[in-house]
Amino acid sequence: MRRLNDHDHGDGEGDRDQFAADESTIRPTSNSNIAISGLSFENTAETFVELASEQRLSILFKLATKGANLSGLSKELNITMQEVHRNLNRLMETGLIKKDSQGTFTLTTFGNTILKQIPTYDFLSRNKEYFSEHTLGDIPMKFIQRIGALTNSEYIPGMVAAIELWKELYNNSTKYIYGMLPQIPLDLIETIIPKIKDGGVKFSYILPQKAVVPRKRTDLLKNAGFQDLLKKGSVERRMVDRVPVGVVLNEKQATLMFPTFKGDTADMNSMFYSKDDLLFHEWCLDYFRYCWYGSKSFDESKLQEV
Repeated sequence: MRRLNDHDHGDGEGDRDQFAADESTIRPTSNSNIAISGLSFENTAETFVELASEQRLSILFKLATKGANLSGLSKELNITMQEVHRNLNRLMETGLIKKDSQGTFTLTTFGNTILKQIPTYDFLSRNKEYFSEHTLGDIPMKFIQRIGALTNSEYIPGMVAAIELWKELYNNSTKYIYGMLPQIPLDLIETIIPKIKDGGVKFSYILPQKAVVPRKRTDLLKNAGFQDLLKKGSVERRMVDRVPVGVVLNEKQATLMFPTFKGDTADMNSMFYSKDDLLFHEWCLDYFRYCWYGSKSFDESKLQEV
């Protein structure tokens, strides 16, 4: 029976999306605009042009907090009245903002929605060096479309730093720990056992077939009464074919790893981390649940001891 601890509210294995390949071709239209499935990108290109300005982005983000008039924007953003006026006109022509009878500018629904997509470009732009060597793995489109939720994370380089941060995450847990990694360092096993036995923390984890585990793990788990913890439901575990994207999280903190171009497993040599950002945590939690409900029964014989 597939379970997740009391803090999970997933709907089951049937929730996994089915994705079909798009066989559409890219072709030029008669007016030279590139189109996919007959849809022109002309309007999208115009919107990107207006967003390609630090001043206009500053105006949009300021209006996202509250409406403002021309002089107020000029003062708050330290931009001349002429420049603000010019940029406001451009943003109104594109439909991103509007002006009422009192001269107050506010975002339109279109502008407000467009602005919510900016974190995606921010996250990818700030980490473009990382993504020159890493891919997004095979995560479903619904997670790619929410990639902006990761923007308030911190990049952590180095496996030693990653392991120390995971140990801190384990020690800070009070309710649950979810983990999905391609391999399990001995340090993590030694850290988590007291939290499960003495701290009342529930541990749910996913390992891939052929996961590398330390040889001392067997004796360590036996001495800790691991089978009893499984029977009590304090520990739950599942197995998947592979782990291209890894996550480790507790009720507040979360970490995330993507694979390199050279491999199809999560790269544990670096990761993204957030201590208390709700959107980052929700993304990691939802992805773990997605993988959990598509997983198989755990098979100890599939593991590789080293």
